[in-house]
Amino acid sequence: MQRTIRYLATGIVMIMICNSAQAQQALQQTLWEEGEGNYESYRIPSIIVTTNGTLLAFAEGRKEPGDTGDIDLLLRRSFDNGKTWTDPQVVWDDGGNTCGNPNPVVDHETGRIFLFSTWNLGRDTEKEIITKTSDDTRRPYVLYSDDDGETWSEPRELTDCCKESSWGWYATGPGIGIQLEHGKYEGRLVIPANHSYDERDSTVYRRFEDYGYGAHVLISDDHGETWQKSEPIRPGTNESQLAELNDGTLMMNMRSYNGEYSRAVATSADGGETWSEIEHDHQLVESQVQASIFNYGDYKDKMLMLFSNPAVPVGRTHMTLRASFDEGQHWAFAKLIHGGPSAYSSLARLPNGNIGLFFEAGTDSPYETMRFVSFPPDMLFSEKKIGNQ
Repeated sequence: MQRTIRYLATGIVMIMICNSAQAQQALQQTLWEEGEGNYESYRIPSIIVTTNGTLLAFAEGRKEPGDTGDIDLLLRRSFDNGKTWTDPQVVWDDGGNTCGNPNPVVDHETGRIFLFSTWNLGRDTEKEIITKTSDDTRRPYVLYSDDDGETWSEPRELTDCCKESSWGWYATGPGIGIQLEHGKYEGRLVIPANHSYDERDSTVYRRFEDYGYGAHVLISDDHGETWQKSEPIRPGTNESQLAELNDGTLMMNMRSYNGEYSRAVATSADGGETWSEIEHDHQLVESQVQASIFNYGDYKDKMLMLFSNPAVPVGRTHMTLRASFDEGQHWAFAKLIHGGPSAYSSLARLPNGNIGLFFEAGTDSPYETMRFVSFPPDMLFSEKKIGNQ
């Protein structure tokens, strides 16, 4: 057997098996492929497991290029840990307008699934929305399902409670939200989100000269009846995901525009209402792209935390899964999932205990396919191949 050992810039050892005869024990499927079906392309993966053990995989169906335009929210479901999937269903279609950025959360006390999304007029471009020259603005919405995603409520707008009037762009996640399990705020639903805002400080990152990027969360303590927004986390942050630590502390992991080529991190001791100053985790190399962080839970009497992203400082390639046994202080293990072009991702713990990863990947472009892989966590710490390396 031929073995190649690569040393990453962070000092982590990544082992890759180069023997093509090595048996692949991971389950791999393509859930959406560019040009197939009723859409030009598919983007923005989000996967979550319901209280009944159903896997819900969300995506955007895009009828034209870009982050605005005619975009619909799509869903596929699996009842057997991802072995088979239902045909795609449209969750939200508003004609030629944008219904995107899926970010679900499961209320494990009620079983209700909330799906957060954002809407804008399809004719308004991202630049126009950020610079506030658009005909309308970007608006947050929430839908819910009480039957494991088979049917969904009408979208409910949350602009008044969850968006400052001075913000232009707005995005939920993308990825998933969490329900808190520890401490004073147990049961609280927390949704990661981000926004653009007026920024005059020339020493920090600014988009289109006068606008910055910030992250925040949305919070509900009454099972989704009402929502409120947290204080912002700034500067130079947006697409974000959350993990809860054992003592109830929240850790926000964010895309960074601060020139550090790594993920930005902030913590909250009050259930997400206020946040610490930003720090950068240089173990988590990135090139300004979305990522997923996920608290897998107990694994061989240790608490396992997972992180996935394209682990390169420039470009979008090398989808990599990392593991930590000390709540993200050290990421001592890394596994290459896809060595080619890759971009956004979303992690889940499947009912059978497998790790599930839903991500964008391709041969020439990161956006050719949306793929699902699942595998036992033992494979993270072995020489067994998981994805297309």
